[in-house]
Amino acid sequence: MINVFKFGGASVDSAEAVQNVARILQNQASGKTLIVLSAMGKMTNALELLADSYFNQMKSTFALFNDIKTFHYETAKDLFEHTDCPIFADLDQVFDDLASMIAEVPNEDFNLEYDRIVSFGELLSTKILFHYLRAHEFSIAWADARDMIETNSDYRNALVDWTKSPDIIKQHCEGLFSNYDFVISQGFIARTKEGNTSTLGREGSDFSAAIFAYALDAEGLTIWKDVPGLLNADPKFFENTQKLDKVSFKETIELAYYGASIIHPKTIKPLQNKNIPLYIKSFVSPDSKGSVIQADTFNDQLIPSYIFKKNQVLISISPRDFSFIAESNLAKIFLQMTNYSLKANLMQNSAISFSICIDEGGEDMIGFIQEMQNDYKVRYNRNMELITIRHYNQQIIDDLIGDRKVYLEQKNRSTIQLLVR
Repeated sequence: MINVFKFGGASVDSAEAVQNVARILQNQASGKTLIVLSAMGKMTNALELLADSYFNQMKSTFALFNDIKTFHYETAKDLFEHTDCPIFADLDQVFDDLASMIAEVPNEDFNLEYDRIVSFGELLSTKILFHYLRAHEFSIAWADARDMIETNSDYRNALVDWTKSPDIIKQHCEGLFSNYDFVISQGFIARTKEGNTSTLGREGSDFSAAIFAYALDAEGLTIWKDVPGLLNADPKFFENTQKLDKVSFKETIELAYYGASIIHPKTIKPLQNKNIPLYIKSFVSPDSKGSVIQADTFNDQLIPSYIFKKNQVLISISPRDFSFIAESNLAKIFLQMTNYSLKANLMQNSAISFSICIDEGGEDMIGFIQEMQNDYKVRYNRNMELITIRHYNQQIIDDLIGDRKVYLEQKNRSTIQLLVR
């Protein structure tokens, strides 16, 4: 059987971190293992700045390029004693390709250029980890995810071709696993049928790992993070967090839908379809138990979960003549939300008003409000916070909200959402 291990950027943000990943693989991996890796540290952010600078033909382009290049070469120098190690020839080739790309006139489609440039983060991180593991006698092969995952041309958020990709992955990886114990590939990146690099959306590396696990009928997928497991709240916003030892696929999808950040929302469904367990473990304390996400729902209600979304905007839309909010009004509102790429985190309607809660959205949000003001009366409140509680009770609500004013409330049997300032 094959296992899939996914490591995020924080787990390989330095030479010491790369060495830690090697120890985890040495001690925790059993049987054949596919390693899926993100870009190192904050390199995706750095490459996004490079893509923006290049597309707008700014003077900072090559300075940003050199900063990225320096980081990877310095990391490699800390890991490899001699500059004649094969990693340096590989890095030379990758950076020559990137330099040639940003020396050209950019394509008119920013999203296409974004995917071409930002994808270099995963190519570089996997080259470094591959060579380090091989130098330490791991039986390992490097594989390009773009040769295995095919998508459409919705650059920056491409849709996977599920009719082709699983078969390609299986054929490609089975050949490699017949000769090697480990295969390393990239998260986040793929290729369109036209042959252009595409990406699966921000934080899409978890999704990549799930795609590989699905295609390979993996025994399990383990995502290594800087937390002890799946927590019932973000420790940045909530002091008394608890680890959820065992959670169902269904519950995790609900948590992801409401905004829990630990798991990419797209990740769960491929695993659920084949009943492949997902383990969340800490690369800081790899021997700790972590959390498991699987089919059984028994444990879901044992511990309440909290999701906090700050920088929210409440928009209330009413007909100017105080007529009822009818289906035709809602159709217009949702059409414009789609046109301005806005997602409703909470919505509620009364006879004469429709209210939505959205993320603070800059120009898109302002454009939507102005569009609505052409035909409707629009009021909005900024600097709001949306609190979602799964498996709540009244005591939990009272303790959490205190004397804060609740602007909007919505609840069902298992979930309550409260919009407060």
